[in-house]
This record gives sequence, C-alpha cells and structure tokens, in this order.
Amino acid sequence: MTPSADQTLRQILADVLGLDPARVAGFDRSTGLFGHLPELDSMSVAGLLTEMEDRLGFIIDDEDVDGELLETYGSLLAFTEAKLASA
Repeated sequence: MTPSADQTLRQILADVLGLDPARVAGFDRSTGLFGHLPELDSMSVAGLLTEMEDRLGFIIDDEDVDGELLETYGSLLAFTEAKLASA
C-alpha cells in the first residue's frame, strides 16, 4: 500500500526537522509551521522542499514558494496534494 500524501509529508517533516513523529502525528490543518516551529527556520526550508521533491516526485518552482505555503500544516498539505494531482 502506498503511503498517502499526508503520511509522507508528516514523515518528511519529522525526518528533516528532527521532530518526534508522535508530535508530527498530532498536527492538524491549522497547526502553524514557519514562525511557530523553531526547527523550521529559513535554513531548513530549502532542505524540506528538496526532500519533498525527492520523496514525492514533483518539482517545486520558485514561484510556488511564498509565505502562505509554510503558514500551516494544512496549507503545505494542500499544496502537496495539488502538486501530486497535476504530476
């Protein structure tokens, strides 16, 4: 069974940011990311986006990346699902 976008995204966040998987499992759509998680700073954003591209098999263009993308877990998941649907 292929993991869902949600499961994969949660695993990427845990791996790249060094977060406890149980903590990431508790994220809901309104959980704040950039500016709310100290682990997600400007340096880790590039690693996060690169890992998303590698594991999920899509390309993230520069114009895709804006403040809203990493605002909440829900916004990042919606972006991921849209990218997968158009891939």
